[in-house]
Amino acid sequence: MSVKTLTEVLGDALENLGKEDFHRFERRLLDRRAEPRVRRNRVEDKSRLEVAEVMVNTFTEAEAWRVAAEVLKNIGCVGDAEDLEKEAMKISPGPGSAAAPHFVDQHQSELIKRVTNVEPILDQLLDRKVLQQECYDQIRALSTHQAQMRELFSGPLQAGRGAKDVFYEILKEQEKFLVEELTQER
Repeated sequence: MSVKTLTEVLGDALENLGKEDFHRFERRLLDRRAEPRVRRNRVEDKSRLEVAEVMVNTFTEAEAWRVAAEVLKNIGCVGDAEDLEKEAMKISPGPGSAAAPHFVDQHQSELIKRVTNVEPILDQLLDRKVLQQECYDQIRALSTHQAQMRELFSGPLQAGRGAKDVFYEILKEQEKFLVEELTQER
């Protein structure tokens, strides 16, 4: 028996939804305010498996099932959400997956304290679509680097592993020595 991927588990969960529940799922998914966001043209008139693939491409595989479970709960499909969570947790995560704490989460307080060159990081997050212009402007308006970093952690980096992965890659470029130091402390 072959092990299912998280995409297949997510696709199966969406396949179990009735037509009306699936449409409610799509609407709620599109209404999410957190970044990254799923675009309407990517899910309209798509099959359930295609929507699962769009979610994985948008959020990463490990985060997609969490977003799906959250949306399922929001539309009242709590049993389906719990089933999805159980099935997803059965899959053995590989290195660097959702089971291991992300570098960004592991070192949040140090990053807030020690990252001082926030503006170029924000610029790259905007360029790479992790931030929207409005959020970018709000963070830039804050008076201290620590306040900017706190806002980044409490907002856009809550969107999931994909946003954190992009942030981490930017940190490796902009704060190379700090990342190396924190990596060695593990």
